[in-house]
Amino acid sequence: MSSTPLPAPDQSLVTTTHIVYALHAVSLVVGAFGAASIIGSFIFGWPSIIAVIINYVKRSEARGTWLESHFTWQIRTFWYALLWAAIVLLVSIPLAVILIGIGTWIVGMFALGIWAIYRIARGWLALKDGKPLPP
Repeated sequence: MSSTPLPAPDQSLVTTTHIVYALHAVSLVVGAFGAASIIGSFIFGWPSIIAVIINYVKRSEARGTWLESHFTWQIRTFWYALLWAAIVLLVSIPLAVILIGIGTWIVGMFALGIWAIYRIARGWLALKDGKPLPP
């Protein structure tokens, strides 16, 4: 199975992709060492919100290059984190009546924080190596 190589992206777009990963990483670090949770800071922190806006603004420039996979990865990481946080909240609220909801909330948010750290680290390492990410 042969695949045609993707065209090389403009170096400024590679730099922009690094900046987006850095902004997401800042949100994760603020959550880890600040008063907010890791995932809360990732979803609602200004650095991640700015990063997603940059993703959408620059996405068309990445189309057709190996960076397109990074833009998709970053956008999906943000929106899936928000979706799963909402699901954890919806499951935890009714369970809070019997005190189990506190545990599901803590475990769910912790697991989502680890997942977000993994996604940003894996993506940034692939970018550093000049590799696309899987769909």
